[in-house]
Amino acid sequence: MNGSPVTAWEGTEAYFTFADRPFLIVVALVLTAIVTVGVIVHSAKHETKAFRRFP
Repeated sequence: MNGSPVTAWEGTEAYFTFADRPFLIVVALVLTAIVTVGVIVHSAKHETKAFRRFP
């Protein structure tokens, strides 16, 4: 069973897995944005808590 849309690799410079599925690209983008915002918010909370200890 061959599920690859590429029949020959000669001349293929880039192969994008989700290029034909815009919904999956949007899902990946949203998940990346959620993780990025989560890291920033968590870091800000941690820094605020850590620097409250120092007068």
